[in-house]
Amino acid sequence: MVIVAIGMIVTSCGKGVSTNVSLKSDVDSAFYAVGVSWGTGMREQLKSLPGTDGKINDDAFLAGLAAAFRDEATIKITYDNAQIFLQTYVEETSMREAETTRAEGEAFLASNKTKEGVITTQSGLQYKVLTEGSGRKPTTEDRVIVHYTGKILDGSVFDSTMERGEPVIFPVTGVIPGWIEGLQIMPVGSKYMFWIPSDLAYGPQQVSELIKANSMLEFEVELLGIEGEE
Repeated sequence: MVIVAIGMIVTSCGKGVSTNVSLKSDVDSAFYAVGVSWGTGMREQLKSLPGTDGKINDDAFLAGLAAAFRDEATIKITYDNAQIFLQTYVEETSMREAETTRAEGEAFLASNKTKEGVITTQSGLQYKVLTEGSGRKPTTEDRVIVHYTGKILDGSVFDSTMERGEPVIFPVTGVIPGWIEGLQIMPVGSKYMFWIPSDLAYGPQQVSELIKANSMLEFEVELLGIEGEE
């Protein structure tokens, strides 16, 4: 359906896609609206294609659309072969990127653990005390009240309650393993930096465009309190 919608506006002269179309009827406008709707979603999906760094090769993409829509004899990859190629490409490229991400995280942690104030636990979790509180340490039975900012290795923020201005409450056991361990180290009132190896974060799972498979994560965490206690 997407191929048909976009292929409808591929010009027969082979010069690409014309964006200057005349919408003479409601049907014309409906097709155009479908193209805008699907095209917007497709653009974001294409940005997440492994190995592209978010860059879209418009020429190759639109050429494939046009060839499929016209059923051209000169089509370079058949439909069946395209499915096989894409599956193989995505799997192999994703694996290479995941291994690169893991290696970069491990190299960072190896260097980071030598820095002043950084403590490495037996599991590989690294932390640094920014402010030491005087309250009790939570257990796996508790629900905690926290502020945090999470970053990936290049410093990009993927989530921050501090920016939103509102802390969150959740059970100690309801988060990734690195958090579960780290929270039980912190007395209430503390602020720590945590560097969480991928194995204690989301592992081989890619959870967002920023948090790729095997990502090491950095968190600044402030333990404000334990639910039910003053």
